[in-house]
Amino acid sequence: MKNLQDLDIFVRTADSGSLSATARALDMTPAAASAALKRLEAELGVLLFVRSTRSLRLTQEGALLLEHGRPALAALHQVQGQLAGGRAGELRGTLQLAAPSDLGRNVLLPWLDEFQALHPGIDIRLQLSDRMANVYSEPVDAAFRYGEPLDSSLVALPLAAEHRRVLCAAPAYLAAHGTPRTPHALADHQCLCFMLGEDVHDRWRFWDAAGQEAQVRVSSHNVSNDGDVVRRWAVMGRGIAYKSSFDVVSDMAAGRLVALCSDWTTEAVPLFLVAPSRRQLTPLVRALRDFVVGRLQGLARGGSECVGDPLGAGATTIG
Repeated sequence: MKNLQDLDIFVRTADSGSLSATARALDMTPAAASAALKRLEAELGVLLFVRSTRSLRLTQEGALLLEHGRPALAALHQVQGQLAGGRAGELRGTLQLAAPSDLGRNVLLPWLDEFQALHPGIDIRLQLSDRMANVYSEPVDAAFRYGEPLDSSLVALPLAAEHRRVLCAAPAYLAAHGTPRTPHALADHQCLCFMLGEDVHDRWRFWDAAGQEAQVRVSSHNVSNDGDVVRRWAVMGRGIAYKSSFDVVSDMAAGRLVALCSDWTTEAVPLFLVAPSRRQLTPLVRALRDFVVGRLQGLARGGSECVGDPLGAGATTIG
């Protein structure tokens, strides 16, 4: 392509859904941005957007260009930043990441700050949601995800392959309601459930020392689609939670939560860094992956001091 800025304008417009927003971000007129898109369409011989007076919608050809153009443009910007920095080993560029709410707020956030301090040339755009980000259509370079990806075309870099859930509750809850000795006893307790879409995660699985599975249907007065809310309810003494151990490691180290039924094996929730293709595994993404793996290994060894305050300013506990 004769003008890479035209491709940059296309990617920005596809991500924002607004040509005028792209023009403002690049300090140019909407007419100039529109002319760039028309040049790109003329060069490729295809229509990239279906335009109306109020919206832009990608065509099938536009979606294909976005899939391949975004990582190519990101790689080019990274190389340009390294050349401008004068040191081939300096990491520069923008990292667009997606992560689950609890993991992002309470575990990743301080690590990303540390990573950025080590590499001041990096900009970070972080999306937090327990809805799985679509790494094909959303402006995301890589996404942190629990569980094996169902889409075999995705590239999944393992971060913590052996990671598991932990059954836990606040001392205040246990003092008021007793401590369950086996997963079967959960039927007599209030449990805190996470939901994704319309699906409530209320069937909790465990394995005894002989490898026999126990699947328990739990009941709850408190259900949320935000994993961090479930954790906070647990700290407040509202019930028993079945959480990723990474999400509650600081709470357990501080005594805000206590592990239950520790002689039972809990569900595996391996953590991955997922990208739509190997082209998007830039040196910047790989460097972040190596950095996070090191921090997660520290957590697995009990190093909860590397995680920020998970309660947040002004939060209180009961008990």
